[in-house]
Amino acid sequence: MSGIGRASVLIGAGTIVSRLTGFLRAVVLVSAVGATTEAGNAFAIANQLPNNIYAIISTGLLSAVVVPQIVKAAAHDDGGRAFVSKLFTLGTVVLLATAVLATVAAPWLVQLYAPSFPPAQQALATAFAYWCLPQIFFYGLYALVGESLNARRVFGPFTWAPIVNNVVSITGFIVFIWLFGPGGTTTEWTPEMIALLAGTATLGIVVQAGILLLFWRRTGLHVRPDFAWRGVGLGQIGRLAGWTFLMVVAGQLAGLVQSRVLSGIPEGDAGILVSQNAWLLFMLPYSIIVLSIGTPYFTQLSEHVAAGRDDEVRADIGRSIRTLGLFVVVATAALAVASVPASRIFTDSPAEAVAAAQVLLCFLVSLVPLAVLFVVQRTFYAYDDTRVPFLFTLLQCVLVVVTALLAASTLPVHLLAAGVALGQSIASVVQVIVATWLLHRRLGGLRVGSWMLSLGRFALAALPAAGAGWLTFLLLGGIDGWTVSDKLLGAVGTAIIGAVVLLVYVGFLALLRAPELGPALTLARRLLPGRR
Repeated sequence: MSGIGRASVLIGAGTIVSRLTGFLRAVVLVSAVGATTEAGNAFAIANQLPNNIYAIISTGLLSAVVVPQIVKAAAHDDGGRAFVSKLFTLGTVVLLATAVLATVAAPWLVQLYAPSFPPAQQALATAFAYWCLPQIFFYGLYALVGESLNARRVFGPFTWAPIVNNVVSITGFIVFIWLFGPGGTTTEWTPEMIALLAGTATLGIVVQAGILLLFWRRTGLHVRPDFAWRGVGLGQIGRLAGWTFLMVVAGQLAGLVQSRVLSGIPEGDAGILVSQNAWLLFMLPYSIIVLSIGTPYFTQLSEHVAAGRDDEVRADIGRSIRTLGLFVVVATAALAVASVPASRIFTDSPAEAVAAAQVLLCFLVSLVPLAVLFVVQRTFYAYDDTRVPFLFTLLQCVLVVVTALLAASTLPVHLLAAGVALGQSIASVVQVIVATWLLHRRLGGLRVGSWMLSLGRFALAALPAAGAGWLTFLLLGGIDGWTVSDKLLGAVGTAIIGAVVLLVYVGFLALLRAPELGPALTLARRLLPGRR
């Protein structure tokens, strides 16, 4: 197996294990704080804050400076030592200052993202945030060290470190349950409970960053503090990542509006934590299928763009969409019919699972369109165009805001989280249509009819497959059956239903003589352990 092939397998395996341990982390967290409680939603807001702030900082600093220049610095006479020293000094100062300022501003950040929380819930969220916001510094350190390792072709630690983070969090959450039991009402939380739960979440990020430092010697670089930042590349931020930075800012602002709307959902109804876990389920097939299968296609497409072969670019687009579509369509069908047992994994009762399933179903509306968007957006990137992706992403963000506000003004609270999710999906569908049209104009045609015909064929095969999966769910007892009675049994039921959907789907594709089936099965076999 080639070096690139081995790296791809290592990264792909790490991604899958990371996602699975992340699922287990979410399950244990729900057992500790509840899926629809005020405490659960308070922790969800607090632990999301460092991610939101870091997303903006990392795009402005890391994407603009680290990624474009760290590999170039390796060609310097000193192997990049001086550059990396300047970079780490600058990054450490920026991240540390941001983390300190954000932690001090914790009460205002909680008020900004969750204005509708009652006073006691706001106070609890703020207490959690004081413990969680220092994660910003360690997220940044993890990214800085990880990019340096990747630049030196040391791929494993960057991919596998998040798994250790999940293990630390799972262990800490289990200790919390053992010591205190499931968290009670917002007024029953003691400083010790808050410190253990939120401190565990932050400790996981600390360990995740610390593990990478253990592998630093493999880079061959000796870093020392260097405050002479001239030459790091700050002047190129606007040129290299300006539009990408604005895209992230727009997405964060749209997310802020969604968070403010969801903060008005009372305890007992599907709210912020349920939405986050539904999104986690939604992203599982996207991360495994789209990122692992789509990335090699993007590499080939980029080579054809660089060579000016637009006809081959069009063929690459169609081929990648058809391949991704075959897998994503069946994943959508399986998750849709297994939405209740799948949601039961992250909830405390069958009734909560039904409410969470509604949110998941609304997210699933956009799973196939987002797979298409992955290809279209990265084709623009291959042509070094980040301005147009910013424009159609800005349209999506505006629609997300409008639909979230519309849901808040028209829907009852028990349907509000589902309404916000559906609005986001509608916005994504519009985004994909506009993005595809713009790329069609740029390339003088995309042969849309050919890959749309394939997607239609996949959808036709998915209908009886989904029917078989739904019948299986009913035969297993439906909403009142064993697949919804417990978290673990929910996972088992989801696997059984998914297997039935997959078998029927493959069978109908074979009956339809789908030309994409053979190559897809070959690709799937190559992804299995031990295959090359």
